[in-house]
Amino acid sequence: MRRLTVPEIQARKGREPVVCLTAYTAPMAKLLDPHTDILLVGDSVGMVLYGMDTTLGVDLETMIRHGQAVVRGSVRSLVIIDMPFGSYEESPAQAFRNCARALAETGAQAIKLEGGRRMAETIAFLSERGIPVMAHVGLTPQAVHRIGGFKTQGRQDKDWQPILDDAKAVAEAGAFATVVEAVAEPLAAKITHSVPNIVIGIGGSPECDGQIVVSEDMLGFDAWAPRFVKRYADIGGAISAAAETYAAEVKSRQFPGPENIFTMKEKPSKS
Repeated sequence: MRRLTVPEIQARKGREPVVCLTAYTAPMAKLLDPHTDILLVGDSVGMVLYGMDTTLGVDLETMIRHGQAVVRGSVRSLVIIDMPFGSYEESPAQAFRNCARALAETGAQAIKLEGGRRMAETIAFLSERGIPVMAHVGLTPQAVHRIGGFKTQGRQDKDWQPILDDAKAVAEAGAFATVVEAVAEPLAAKITHSVPNIVIGIGGSPECDGQIVVSEDMLGFDAWAPRFVKRYADIGGAISAAAETYAAEVKSRQFPGPENIFTMKEKPSKS
C-alpha cells in the first residue's frame, strides 16, 4: 500500500469527499489510517495532549516529534504538519526554512499554516519551491487574542467578503487545500464553490470538499466538545469505567489473578 498524494487529493474536487482527522501519536495514526485520506498533525496537540488553553505555546520541535510518530504509524493517509505560531509569519524565507525542516525530519507530505491574504506571498513562495501548502481561514486559533476568543466567523453578511477574499487569495497563491473553520454554513458552501482548490470544513458546510475534526473530540475523550463535533464514541467514559474497575480489583486483591502472575519452573527449595 502506498500513500495518497497531493495531486490525488486535488483530483477529488467536486467528486469524492475527503476524509480528514487529526493524529498526534503512532497508535492513534495506526487506528485511523485505514479510514482517512488525510491525517493532520495539528497544533491542537497543545490543547488535546498537553492541557494548554490555546495552541500558542506549541513549538516546532513538538510538531516534528509528533509528526514523526504519525508518519511511523500510518501507511496510506497523506500526512500534513501544522506549522506552529511564530514559525512562519516573519518572512517567506523563515517559513521555507522551517517548513522544509518539518517535511525533511518527519517524512510528512505537506504543511498547514493559518492566514488568508496576509499569507498569500508566503504560500506562493513555498509552493514555487516544492512545498505543498494547506491554508486555513475563518476562525484561525493562532489569532485567538486578536479576534477575542474562539468565535464563529461570518454570521453577518458584512463579514463575508473578507473571509471569501482570504479563501480566494490562498487558492490563487497555490494552496492545494484550505481548511475553513467555524464559519456560517452558507459562507462555507459559497467558498467551496468559488475556489478551485480543495476546501476542508470544520464547523463549515456539508457541501465542503471534505471534513475534519479533532479525533479526541469525535471519540469523546472529554466531556465537552465544540458544537460542530458529532460524538461517534464515548472513549472517555470507557477509560474512566475501566480505571474504576481496575482500582476496585486492586483494593480487593482480585487483581492480579493467577493468570496474571508468573510461577516457578520448579518448586522452590525448602531452604
